Amino acid sequence: MPNENPVLHKKHVARLQREQQQSKIILYTFIGILAAVLLLVLYGYLDINYFQLKRPVAKVGETEILTKQFEARVRLQRQQLLAQYQTYTQYAQFGIDVNSQLQQIQSMLDSPSSLGKSVLDQMINEEIIRQEAAKRGITVSEEEVNELTEGAFGYFPNGSPTPSTTPTEVTMPEPPAGAFDIVTITPLPSATPENTSEPTSTATSAPAATIDPALITGTPEATATLVPTATFTPTVTATVTATTGPTSTPEPTGTPYTQEGFDKQFSEANERLMALGFDGNVYKEVFENQLLESKLKDIIAADVARTEEQVWARHILVGDEATALNLIEKLKSGDDFAALAQEFSTDTGSGALGGDLGWFGAGAMVPEFETAAFALEKPGDFTTTPVQSQYGFHIIQLIAKQERPLSVDQYNAARDKVFREWLTAAFDEYGVEIFDFWQERVPSEPNFITLATEAANAQNTALAEQEAATEAP
Repeated sequence: MPNENPVLHKKHVARLQREQQQSKIILYTFIGILAAVLLLVLYGYLDINYFQLKRPVAKVGETEILTKQFEARVRLQRQQLLAQYQTYTQYAQFGIDVNSQLQQIQSMLDSPSSLGKSVLDQMINEEIIRQEAAKRGITVSEEEVNELTEGAFGYFPNGSPTPSTTPTEVTMPEPPAGAFDIVTITPLPSATPENTSEPTSTATSAPAATIDPALITGTPEATATLVPTATFTPTVTATVTATTGPTSTPEPTGTPYTQEGFDKQFSEANERLMALGFDGNVYKEVFENQLLESKLKDIIAADVARTEEQVWARHILVGDEATALNLIEKLKSGDDFAALAQEFSTDTGSGALGGDLGWFGAGAMVPEFETAAFALEKPGDFTTTPVQSQYGFHIIQLIAKQERPLSVDQYNAARDKVFREWLTAAFDEYGVEIFDFWQERVPSEPNFITLATEAANAQNTALAEQEAATEAP
């Protein structure tokens, strides 16, 4: 019987071996490419979710502010803005006009870069404060931090606090006698008037890291607002500021005044913050920073005077220089300033009062107006050249000039200004570095979509629990 197996020649064997080797090479190449792709994907995942989180977005001295810390703070700020938006939406349901506030919050949420820069500058300021406090030997005790934390949750184990001191009453001096030769009305003694035509020119500040426990609930019912404190951002040119609105922080509702109740609510609130990307006891760090800032500001602003030179003035505002020059000629001819203000001034608020602006100090008016007003020397003097500002042309008359005590708000504003100026100088002193990498890592969530999703999930959970309770025997 013939042999059915063909005899392989050496050439056939060599070819088969080459084909097998080529197949192995192709297989190994494929495996290598697949492994490289998997490694790249793995590295990309680790880079985004681990390595980049360890990269610094800024450096203050030798201390780095890491991406992970930055992202968590941005998410917190967005959460607080969303809560504010809900609060104003509820106000709108009662017929209150809050469109401007809603638009401002919407603008903040839609500008991740501006919001991120504001948060980053705030974090830099906090680190400067921490390092300066350490340099000066300023410390806070655990008892102080605990007391502030408990108070934020409305928990007062030793009873609700009562004011330990009575606020010092500010007694305003009588205006100089010559003032009433110019006007016959008695001005309100409470100083700086609200003046819509001459808004205060003030620097903005970033919201400090004060966390209201009622805010981080993850539900649409959260209505609390961020508590702004005087942490300023010296390097920001377009700083995001807290929206105008309620300034008091509502106490968390339903907090039992027991240690157990406080511990439970504190733990739940801290967990919600950790879900935003924070590590550890967030509240301790926040309130420790707040106390350090307060103590440092007391030292930095210790020499702020409690009085300042103020002027009592009135003005006529018109839209063109020719009208202003004509009114100046009328004044020179002896026409009554108040009557002209009532007739011609486009500042209807002060115009109805004869142009009276009341008492104001430095920084209360736009620079051009302020310079001209303080340059007048004697009661009755008025500007003989129209003073141009962004609002039009002013004719200003001095009624009186006097050293007057600051109100509580004015004094605090003066302290804030000094502290802000110190922070500006400290920014360079501490060699702050900001890395552009932060711009790639500004979170865009939470947002209205995630908020709606959370609300729907909460509603579904509530319905499920209600059905389970109904079906239970």
